[in-house]
Amino acid sequence: MVVGDTISVTALPAQGLVTLGRGQDCDVCIDNRSVSRRHAILHLGPVLRIQDLGSANGTFVRDARLPSDTASTHPLRKLAKETIEIAVGERVNLGSITIVVRRTAAPPGRDPASPPDDGMVVRDPVMHELYEQVTRAARSTISVLVLGETGVGKEVLARTIHQRSPRASGPFLELNCAALPPSLLEAELFGHEKNAFTGANQARAGLLESTDRGTIFLDEVGELPASIQVKLLRVLEDRKVLRIGGRTPRQLDVRFVAATNRDLEAEVASKNFRQDLYFRLNGVSFVIPPLRARITEVAPLAERFLAAAGHMLDRIERLRLSPDTLGYLERYAWPGNVRELRNVIERAAVLASGDTLVPADLPGHITRIARGTARAVEPPTSSPAASTLVPVKATAEREKILQALEQCAGNQTRAAKLLGMSLRTLVNRLTEYGVTRPRKPS
Repeated sequence: MVVGDTISVTALPAQGLVTLGRGQDCDVCIDNRSVSRRHAILHLGPVLRIQDLGSANGTFVRDARLPSDTASTHPLRKLAKETIEIAVGERVNLGSITIVVRRTAAPPGRDPASPPDDGMVVRDPVMHELYEQVTRAARSTISVLVLGETGVGKEVLARTIHQRSPRASGPFLELNCAALPPSLLEAELFGHEKNAFTGANQARAGLLESTDRGTIFLDEVGELPASIQVKLLRVLEDRKVLRIGGRTPRQLDVRFVAATNRDLEAEVASKNFRQDLYFRLNGVSFVIPPLRARITEVAPLAERFLAAAGHMLDRIERLRLSPDTLGYLERYAWPGNVRELRNVIERAAVLASGDTLVPADLPGHITRIARGTARAVEPPTSSPAASTLVPVKATAEREKILQALEQCAGNQTRAAKLLGMSLRTLVNRLTEYGVTRPRKPS
């Protein structure tokens, strides 16, 4: 289900009738004014059907009688208390809300791992140089620090380091340092002995121990609390871990890869991040350029994400981008980088009635910005080992934050999640851009 730029997923039974509407008694409750209280019924089974219940704002399906390949918008047919067969993956509009029914598993004969949805696309010369250096560094045991803006692909690079290292057969653990509270983060990282605290009924190894002979990826490492920074520093120096409540350190063989969108040197200068820990993590550092600085990769990335979205939606026909749509994508500045591009393509794939994505399937802000401003591209950093980040265009990021807050009705926690950043980072950005923080309703 698509509401604005947000996609939500609801599990459906294998067969039966599912009522859709704004009413609380509906099987799927859609809280939107354009949706009637009892709007439509989905008939689930070997044949998938949608039945309009006389809704005020209409139920719309693709009009198969009209071509859509060359149209700037997709022709839709309004149902009037009708029941019509639809295909899995086909778009249906309930008022202004778009829904798509898809299978939860790949159909027989299709490889569930193909097509890939988050692999590498390396076309830009700077990215070629970066991945060549990554391959050389991966063979060693040195700690790696990956820098770059939010959504730029730091996790993909971290996985590449692991896969190209002698530890490739060992575990790879990703830990988002901003996602857990300090007390829980300590127990998860270091583990605990029996009776170390209330509820510790048995000893448990931490994530560091469980990743022995593998690679641990510390995402958003700049968000680590000071107390955890001290203990992590000790692990990096001694290669030993001490469980909570324990007395004897345990030997540890783990390769550390850390990532952040913060300027850690500035964080060190402002005493928010320990300098000694920064030096330990920064054995070698790689800066991933923002997507706007490697525009030649927009098209192949979009094609990859489009193939994955079509696979997810069980689209029979191969989805493709119209030239106009690709033009808008290449002119947009992508403040959310690769993650934002992926979300936009997935949303567009859901909205597309035909097998061609047209500009009308893109979010309005992308077509407006791309139509009204020239794309400003910052020159990529000449050396992947540089210690500074390519700066974000303040106006573009500020606009993105304002849009997220508006979409989330001022809820800063939800807006931060939508933007792919921590709440602390969002609050800092609001202060930096002079945006008044929304007040909680009294």
